[in-house]
Parts: sequence; C-alpha cells; structure tokens
Amino acid sequence: MTGGADPMNDRMCIVTRRAGEADDLIRFVAGPNGDVVPDLKRQLPGRGCWVSVDHTAVEKAVAKNMFAKALKSAVKPSSDLPQMVDRLLMDQVLGMMAMARKAGQFVTGSTKVDIAVRTGEALAVFHASDAAADGVRKIDQARKAMALGADIHIPAFHLFNADEMATHLGDGALIHAAALAGQAGEGVVKRATMLQRYRHIEGRSQVGS
Repeated sequence: MTGGADPMNDRMCIVTRRAGEADDLIRFVAGPNGDVVPDLKRQLPGRGCWVSVDHTAVEKAVAKNMFAKALKSAVKPSSDLPQMVDRLLMDQVLGMMAMARKAGQFVTGSTKVDIAVRTGEALAVFHASDAAADGVRKIDQARKAMALGADIHIPAFHLFNADEMATHLGDGALIHAAALAGQAGEGVVKRATMLQRYRHIEGRSQVGS
C-alpha cells in the first residue's frame, strides 16, 4: 500500500465487517481538529479505517460514530460526512473527465457519442440527468446494437445534470458524452462506477435504462 494506507489485512468495512478490495471501500482518517476526513486517494498518513462505497454505510458509521473505535481516537464525524464523500467522488469523476478530454479520450455531443458507440471506441456513455428522452433513446439504440451484434456492453451513466457537467468541463451544456478507450477513459469509467455504487443507482447503467 502507498502513503498512509493500511495493511491489506486491515481493509475491512467497519459497518458491514466485510473485507474488500480497495475500490470497494473508502478510507477515512482522523483529522487534526477531531473530525473525520475521507481519504479517497488512500495517501494520508496515520491510522485509517474503511467503509464500503455505500452512502447508507457511511450514514450508519456517522450515526453510531463507529469511527472513534476504529481510529482509536475521540473523533466526532460531521453530520454531513456522507454528502461530503458524495461531493468528493463527484469531483473525482468530473476531474477525470477533464483529463480524459485533454487526452482525446472523452467526447461530447450526441453525434460524436453515437459514432463512438457504433465504432466500438466508447467504453461508457454519460447522459445529463436532465437530458431529453429522445436523445438518450437514440444512443441507447446504438448501445443495444453493439450488445447484440458484437457482444459489447457499454454502460450508461446518469450522474450529473447539464449545468454540473458544463461548469466543470467548461464548454457549454454537455448533454451527452462518452469515455473512449485508453488509460484516461478507463479512469473515468472506474470513478463513475464508484460514484454510482455509492449513490445506489447501479441499475441506471444497464442497456436501455
């Protein structure tokens, strides 16, 4: 493990008591003011504890202050810690989108997304949560065609509204987008999957959803 992360055998959710891989868990450490700090990059020094990538699990850990025992410190987690984690996960996704865009591995606009899906370049597609149904349906048709014809599953994410995407990516209203093959594109999908899991909206990634 790098930085201040814990040994492999300590990676267990303090709520569910189940062990998991790093991408299935969020690390927390004690802050200097007795608060609880999310350590999404698993690099902060000091003793850490782990909670499943699950909004409900973080809420429970806060409500029962399971962090104090796990961190062996008189910490008091903020009541908005679950929302803080959501914001940090969201920032990670949007930041990775911007990086992938610079690397040419993230495209926007319904036409470019449709082409990326039909040519097999797209790893995943992203629709603004307030996107028009017709636009989503057209790209879903391309996803279904790829799934049937080439047995390629291209997930779809509905994580942000158009304003959130535009604000962070800085290029007008981005209604439809796609992460393309490559390391940066894979990073977008990995982080989007984590945020989706945290928000309990796994079903939205299925073809036709």
